[in-house]
Amino acid sequence: MHTEALIQAGLNLIGQALSIYDSDLRLAACNRRFAEMFDLPRSLTLPGAHFEDTVRHLIAQGEYGEVADVETFVRTRVEQARAFEPHYMERTRANGRMISVEGAPLPQGGWVTVYTDITAVKSQEQLLRTRSELLSEEVLARSEELAATNRKLAATVLALEEAQRELTEMEARTRLTTEMMPAHIAHVDSAGCYTFSNRRLSNVMPGRPSQIVGLHISEALGRDAYARVLPHLQMALSGTPSTFEFTDIHSSRRIRVAFTPDETENGVYILSMDVTEETQARAALQQTRRREMAAQLTSGLAHDFSNLLTIILGMQSKMAAMDLPTDADPLITATLQAARRGGDLLNRIADITAHRAWRPEPLDVAVFLADLHTLAAPSLPDSIALSMHASITRRALLDAGQLQDSLLNLILNARDACGQSGTIRLSATETQDTWIDFNVEDTGPGFSPDALKHALDPFFTTKGDGGSGLGLSMVYDTAKLAGGQLRIGNTATGARVTLRLPLRHAARHLKSELVLLVEDSADLRTTIREMLTGLGHSVIEAVSVDEARALAQGVPDIAFVLSDISVEGPALGTELVDALPGKPVYLMTSLPASDPRHAEAAAKTAVLPKPFSRADLAAFLGHEEDPA
Repeated sequence: MHTEALIQAGLNLIGQALSIYDSDLRLAACNRRFAEMFDLPRSLTLPGAHFEDTVRHLIAQGEYGEVADVETFVRTRVEQARAFEPHYMERTRANGRMISVEGAPLPQGGWVTVYTDITAVKSQEQLLRTRSELLSEEVLARSEELAATNRKLAATVLALEEAQRELTEMEARTRLTTEMMPAHIAHVDSAGCYTFSNRRLSNVMPGRPSQIVGLHISEALGRDAYARVLPHLQMALSGTPSTFEFTDIHSSRRIRVAFTPDETENGVYILSMDVTEETQARAALQQTRRREMAAQLTSGLAHDFSNLLTIILGMQSKMAAMDLPTDADPLITATLQAARRGGDLLNRIADITAHRAWRPEPLDVAVFLADLHTLAAPSLPDSIALSMHASITRRALLDAGQLQDSLLNLILNARDACGQSGTIRLSATETQDTWIDFNVEDTGPGFSPDALKHALDPFFTTKGDGGSGLGLSMVYDTAKLAGGQLRIGNTATGARVTLRLPLRHAARHLKSELVLLVEDSADLRTTIREMLTGLGHSVIEAVSVDEARALAQGVPDIAFVLSDISVEGPALGTELVDALPGKPVYLMTSLPASDPRHAEAAAKTAVLPKPFSRADLAAFLGHEEDPA
């Protein structure tokens, strides 16, 4: 505030009238001379005053002479202001005084205008013209020299104005380019206030404002997000660049931020990107690699252990057939049960370490839960009630098989926790259009402190000999395969387990839409084109990622893209998902689900396995009925 007061005091000392309006045509600043020159009321000299109101006041004061149509005049002035061009003009006011008006646009939008009272200068010029015959030859010569100098100056001014125009156009192109990028680009000064923004903050972090120039970074981001970025911002202000990631609690998005010091102005350049989907894909790939390593480590051990158990079972079976003392029978029976339990445990380990892939398909969550209720209810006693609810109306891309196994596992765990009677509730909800949460709650005793720490550890169980300790571990494995999370906790009435999975809405497209088909095999391209046209779509075709990008930029009416993962050229079709933001991109492939390229694609968008029929394609695109 002290700095603002100093700036205002300085402006008031200027002998010329000055006003600055922003891109919304609101007054940003003016000096005392501006108010005095045009006799403006205080309300029109305060920041935020509308330019339109000021024009109406000047019309009422007679500043523009007789104005026949006030509304048309005001509208014309407002349109000129929105398309502000640099200019210089001189005019006679209604009170007979002459003023010069010089205006220039500002890089952030808006403009600054300087008004100079040139009445005395014009009077002197007139006097010189009327008395020129009395002037000496020397004075006339000097006047001619001055006129020549003024003409040269005018030419220089024209050149400067042209350079300013070119710079303004360049700045506009640069701003347009930054605003098209799927990232937030900004600059803050040493005090942490935004001096530039490409107005994409709300796209990267939903719920934040777009117009943030002038705001402090804590106001734009909010308290929690600001606390997370503050240490890195301080590092950048001290001259050390920083790149980091954090989870925005407000929007549940994963954000990657790069802070680059601006040594010329002691500020910081900021680049922020939403990497939620990338993080989910990375987590899924990491889990796949962990499982592959676990499979390699355990397969040999499991094989040898399985052989040992087979020998033990065989020997104990022979001993059971022998004529042994009666007190040996319980020992033989216990040994056989332990060996069989070891065999079951090996099978469970094999289930975890065997290769599995997350294969999402379009799924109606409400229908899925209804089927799950039918499947799970017979496993529960009459004294335990099971209820299910889904607030999701659109189809989601989920692996129905793995999801069913996981939720059945959680329901059976909840059944065991409830004991003789209780209630189990399963709900499915969307979170910030980023996640889908499956919450399983029961009215049992809840997780103990020890269970809250170790429930997800393999082989940890609270069921004694009746549990393997692999149930929650398998659900955790499923969540990680999909790029999701598994959370456990307690409520006021029992335990809660949340299976959080990435939310990908399944396609639901109208027939007759324009489709960009990307396929490098001519025969396949013909077959798939005929399927799409048979479904009522119009089709344009490409054979590579570069060609598809060019078509997508040149044809704005494309509704969605259907691309093979492996296409002509070095780039994979998967790159189109990131290259065409805002346009649905679906992939198809004949690669096995175990292929890393297939796994990466499935983590980003819906994947249609080849071969497929027209009915499969219709279901994949969400058509209500199969036309075949």
